[in-house]
Amino acid sequence: MRIDRFNRHSKGRNALMLRGPLAHLGYDWWWHSFTAQDAVTGEDKPFFIEFFVCNPALAEKEPVFGQLPENKKKGKKPSYLMVKAGTWGEDACQLHRFFSLKDVKIHKSAPYKIKAGDCFASETALRGSISISEAEAAAHPEWMCDHGTISFDLIIDKQIAFNVGYGASKPLRDVEAFAMYWHAEGMKSAYGGTITFNGRKYIVTPGKSYGYADKNWGRDFTSPWVWLSSNCLKSKKTGKTLHNSVFDIGGGRPKIYFVPLDRRLLGVFYYEGKEYDFNFSKLHLHVQTQFSFDETEDEVIWHVRQENIKAVMETEIHCLKKDMLLINYEAPDGQKLHNRLWNGGNGYGTVKLYDKNGSEIVLVDEIEATHVGCEYGEYGE
Repeated sequence: MRIDRFNRHSKGRNALMLRGPLAHLGYDWWWHSFTAQDAVTGEDKPFFIEFFVCNPALAEKEPVFGQLPENKKKGKKPSYLMVKAGTWGEDACQLHRFFSLKDVKIHKSAPYKIKAGDCFASETALRGSISISEAEAAAHPEWMCDHGTISFDLIIDKQIAFNVGYGASKPLRDVEAFAMYWHAEGMKSAYGGTITFNGRKYIVTPGKSYGYADKNWGRDFTSPWVWLSSNCLKSKKTGKTLHNSVFDIGGGRPKIYFVPLDRRLLGVFYYEGKEYDFNFSKLHLHVQTQFSFDETEDEVIWHVRQENIKAVMETEIHCLKKDMLLINYEAPDGQKLHNRLWNGGNGYGTVKLYDKNGSEIVLVDEIEATHVGCEYGEYGE
């Protein structure tokens, strides 16, 4: 296997990274998104589950919330495990359950494992429950969540990886270099099991889950914040479903040693076994990227064009606002700067892939994408 291939699994990069300075000012999260089917109607419904660890060296007996006015006055930074779970659609919802990190068991080396109460996450399984009443959500704005109930019992098969390489290549030695790191151990993943959301049961079937699993860690978030990914893809050229394909685009404005770069994205397309790599940090690829984000009254739209020395990828994704939510996080320093971070799982659109032949570009395929995970936000909005 060539060392420059991006489809390289690395469970070591999925381990907890909050050592040294990041233990006092850092976050590490494991994100999972997938589609389930209503047990009665068979209708598709997308879900997400995330385990988010913040500032473990600052753990107290109870979770510490950076958004509490008294903590802001004292300059106290947040510290907790947040288990986040929810759904997209017209009943889009994010539910948060918090644990003191003194009460959380984390297997810190690979393969990672996290356990708190009945909540558990690992490379191959997710289990847990969250229940927030309407009164609790109203009384605790520092929880940054909605109300409802959800429980989940899932297995995961991470099939295709996006190994970013530079920027995550030496996570223990150069952990301070980047403000935000990314590794997608399962940018194409198959999930199986059950979800119960607000009393309704959903079945998760591997072949229809269109699953995704990645992680981010660091001391701060990026702005703008961009993410697009799907493995529910159909070729317009042949009319066939692409069963061995997935694309993933992420980034925005990375910071290296506190110095922001120009707007940059990391992008890849695994097209039926062939790798198209638009990773700006691989200098030999001479990657060029243009992207924009537009809002209309009813929808949001991403336009991305990425080009390297061998290929071009043009991506346009739409998502209806009524199917999305504004997802909430606070940074390790206690600030909540992303207050309009659009997040969805019902995106749809097209990706055009081209090969370069000298100065000519030749269309490889135009691909219809659905069940697209999508995100965009900027500070100050």
